[in-house]
Amino acid sequence: MRTHAALALTLLAASSFAVTACGGDDATVGAGGAEPGASAPAPGDQKAELEHIHGLGVDPGSGSLIVATHYGLFRAAKDETKLQRVGRSRQDVMGFSVVGPGRFIGSGHPDPGQSSPPNLGLIESRDAGKSFENVSLLGKADFHTLRSAGPQVYGFDGASGKLMVSADGGRRWVARTPPIGVFDLAISPDDPKRVVVSTEKGLFASTDAGKRWRPERSDTAGLLAWTAADRLVLVDGEGQVSSSSNAAKSFAPVGTIGGPPSAFVADGEDLYAALGDGTVVRSTDGGAGWVVRATP
Repeated sequence: MRTHAALALTLLAASSFAVTACGGDDATVGAGGAEPGASAPAPGDQKAELEHIHGLGVDPGSGSLIVATHYGLFRAAKDETKLQRVGRSRQDVMGFSVVGPGRFIGSGHPDPGQSSPPNLGLIESRDAGKSFENVSLLGKADFHTLRSAGPQVYGFDGASGKLMVSADGGRRWVARTPPIGVFDLAISPDDPKRVVVSTEKGLFASTDAGKRWRPERSDTAGLLAWTAADRLVLVDGEGQVSSSSNAAKSFAPVGTIGGPPSAFVADGEDLYAALGDGTVVRSTDGGAGWVVRATP
């Protein structure tokens, strides 16, 4: 593993890991989450739109890969590699998680044409991403990290610096104090109250849904995915993949995704990672080998 100092520099340089990535303070966020004065890609410039991927998921109803970006949602059907826009909205979908067939939750900032507060709180789609409705915290929360396991939902709010926890799908929340700003979070497949977070000071674990934290690895950080076989997989800021069979106490190198990641997720035993050019790669062997799953 690389030293913590080197890891921190790499992670902070990667927009996907920075706590303020693609957002900034509430007062400086413009429509669609874009920074003031920044020029958004022209509608239809898919390559540019997919250079800012915030989240990934697989719809269990269709098998489609879902890609959440700074400019809306995209999907690649089960047997296709070409990514296509979902619906018409170009809202900035920051946090994102698939919770069931055709059912997604997210957060972020409105489409330039929407008359919504700058922070969308928790939003939900029940039509596979074609439309979203607010669930809670409209105008209050901006979840940069959002993960779910059944009704249990965790969201790191970039606006308050709190880790918000819900046991009813995001309708009611309790605020927890994380060890430090959270880059990513993974939920144990065996116990939804057991989580590991990745921060600029390394990895921390909780067995009580974030009430108490235990430091695990101060020299390790990156994006996290917890597979169905209880293996925690980490990809660092340079794309190096490592795996832990003891909930982050130790890691062994596995492989590489081929470049810095912008999003990372597990679907059962399969792993998916997004690269900076909008390509999404997939591994079916625990992260040792990767193939292209989808491209702009």
